[in-house]
Amino acid sequence: MHRRNLQFNALRAFEAAARHSSVSGAARELSVTHSAVSHQLRLLEQDLGVRLFRRTNRGLQITPEGERLAPVLVASFDRIAAAIDALQFR
Repeated sequence: MHRRNLQFNALRAFEAAARHSSVSGAARELSVTHSAVSHQLRLLEQDLGVRLFRRTNRGLQITPEGERLAPVLVASFDRIAAAIDALQFR
């Protein structure tokens, strides 16, 4: 399996935006600006060569490609958090 050099912040921005269905919600959660999240989403879409969201006047609508990626990232970030918690409470 080939591992891509994707930006961690871009993956975090996508995962948060997918859960919130909102760039603003992701920005609040990540304590960054709306513009920073939008920039990270664009970079990730460019790196992957696919659209992850459709931008509408009502906000974000996740694409089928985004629907496939989002649950993988949610589960992965949950596993990372659990592993870190286990290290801290030994």
